[in-house]
Amino acid sequence: MYRPGHIGVGLLVYAPFGYALLAGGRGGLAVVGGALLVALAMAPDLDMRVPGATHRGASHTLLCALCVGAGFGAIGWALASAVGGGGATIAEGVVLRVAAVSPIELGAFGLLLGVLVVCSHLLADLLTPMGIAPFWPLSSKRYSLGVVNASNPIANVLLLGLGVLATAGALLLVRPLG
Repeated sequence: MYRPGHIGVGLLVYAPFGYALLAGGRGGLAVVGGALLVALAMAPDLDMRVPGATHRGASHTLLCALCVGAGFGAIGWALASAVGGGGATIAEGVVLRVAAVSPIELGAFGLLLGVLVVCSHLLADLLTPMGIAPFWPLSSKRYSLGVVNASNPIANVLLLGLGVLATAGALLLVRPLG
């Protein structure tokens, strides 16, 4: 899929988690998670810019999802430990506040977010004829649902629309209109 399709699938996959965070009073984490997921929706496709790397190779695997999740989890843990539930000045007049978020909570959130970033990308690519080999290095077998070409503009816009609708639905469930 192209960027709109990947963003849409990412939002669709993230919506239940965003809802749970919002309903649990963690609106800040919900927004940061959604923004990071959108910003990093194309991260696995960085393999196209690495000399010698195979597109939809190692960066399009469950192993990569676990590694990215572990990295995000470590960053979350370190950030919460450094800030200590208060704030940290990251630039003059700019204070990052992490109110009452434990290292375990932010580490788990980072782990989940990293896994979701990669897995939502894999899910979108699974829809295309080229497919993915998600179990590499254990198996090179490729899987594909062959539903639509990655370049199909209608499919990409529909997936984006589904993701936006799922996100709006999560928001409305937490805070109904009226």
